[in-house]
Amino acid sequence: MIYQVYVRSFLDSTGDGIGDLAGVRAGLPYLKKLGVDGIWLSPFYPSPQHDHGYDVADYCDVDPLFGDLDEFDLLVGAARRLGIKVLLDIVPNHCSSEHPWFREALAAPPGSPARARFHFADGRGPDDAEPPNNWHSMFGGPAWSRVTEPDGRPGQWYLHMFAPEQPDWNWRNPEIAAEFERILRFWLGRGIDGFRIDVAAGLFKHPELPDSDDPEADARTRDSVNPLAWNQPEVHDVWRRWRSICEEYTERDGCERLLVGEVSVPTAREHAQYVRPDELHQAFFFDLLSAPWDPDAFQKVISEAMQDIAGTGSTVTWVLNNHDQVRTVTRYGEPATEGSGLGAARARAAALLMLALPGAAYIYQGEELGLPEVVDLPDDVLTDPIFRRTGSRARIRDGCRVPLPWSGQASPFGFTSGEESAKPWLPQPEYFAEYATDRALADTRSFWHLYRDGLQLRAALPQLGEGTLRWLDSPPGVLAFERGDDLVCAVNFGTAPTPAPVSGTPLLASGPCPPGVLSGSTAAWWIRS
Repeated sequence: MIYQVYVRSFLDSTGDGIGDLAGVRAGLPYLKKLGVDGIWLSPFYPSPQHDHGYDVADYCDVDPLFGDLDEFDLLVGAARRLGIKVLLDIVPNHCSSEHPWFREALAAPPGSPARARFHFADGRGPDDAEPPNNWHSMFGGPAWSRVTEPDGRPGQWYLHMFAPEQPDWNWRNPEIAAEFERILRFWLGRGIDGFRIDVAAGLFKHPELPDSDDPEADARTRDSVNPLAWNQPEVHDVWRRWRSICEEYTERDGCERLLVGEVSVPTAREHAQYVRPDELHQAFFFDLLSAPWDPDAFQKVISEAMQDIAGTGSTVTWVLNNHDQVRTVTRYGEPATEGSGLGAARARAAALLMLALPGAAYIYQGEELGLPEVVDLPDDVLTDPIFRRTGSRARIRDGCRVPLPWSGQASPFGFTSGEESAKPWLPQPEYFAEYATDRALADTRSFWHLYRDGLQLRAALPQLGEGTLRWLDSPPGVLAFERGDDLVCAVNFGTAPTPAPVSGTPLLASGPCPPGVLSGSTAAWWIRS
């Protein structure tokens, strides 16, 4: 089980209101107590922060905002002593417009080797005033921006499938593959345990860059939908090469290096192609995250994953939350805004279901506290480039990125070491006091204890270590399955209690669950006697 650390919102050690690597190091004992196997760090590289570090200006250093390489080494060493693996977030689809290579491209003429590292193209129409094709950015608006040439004339256009400050690399240029191999080796040489790969189904675009039949699909869905820009077959050769590099380091010191991809593709069968034995070790299966609260929907996506992905010999990589999605407590309980009641009960049940499934599980910081989405942030504090480009609050991501509450009754809730008046980079609502980690650890009924207990059993029970899952007959509204020969997990998606599939007291339950009864909006585990 890997814990996603969104560094700028985890813990601030310097008092500037922004989390940092020293803060992550200080929080490692908390994560060890929770029971995680590893952490995935969001980008901390030098960046102008137009997309909070996913616009990388230097892939082999640390932004002073978060520390330096010495602090990074201290963090890795501290994690190793606690038995916690460290994964880095690497961003190979695009870089920052401040990256030296892109600045070189802007200063170079059309057709130059510097521009060949990116997707530069002439425009269409009179004076080349229209973009080279009709694609739209996932963040809204055209996926092309026009540059001013060194002589001052309006010039070519460059492709950016996200913000204009994030030009896409041209992976058909062998220089890009060579540069990223150098970057991998730099960090593997510093002792990290692997990489989470941003936009892993991206990288290659259709070589002719033709018009799309549905150019606004990516922006409309906030997903990698345009088949001309994503999931091109050549991308698999990159993952085979990266896998061989990781195995080289594994053979060198006996410690396995992990590649996990952010893979958003139309079907589980296409997803499975990314986790073939010589490609990525894992790829996030987002279908569970996007499934509505419905037993048939959950059973369908789990069955497809077990059939198509587990059939490759890889593990399915389950996830319910991340830094781009509305938190489950709010997603399952809308229109509730503070996480009480139905949304919280469903989120607890979904967590217990996920921890009972075969494969790997990733949780996003604050998920273990039951944090809700912060939906009432004022416009003047929003930083998401989606909001800046569209003016719309629809699907913006700031609400799940508000800094964690650690202690106390008022903001900054122990998040920052600064003065009492220090302000976190995004404001924390007053109700965060109910979710502070010190309060969660003291309350045995909290989300934190449910996750901790589930992780302990997940590590201890051999039934949860082997890879089989067998569906059980169950009443309407209930989803039940068996792991091994005797461990049963059942989830009641309805609100009324139903008979439990197993007699006796549950081994673990997400809510009150008397013997012989499965309460509404509740999941439970039993061992058959």
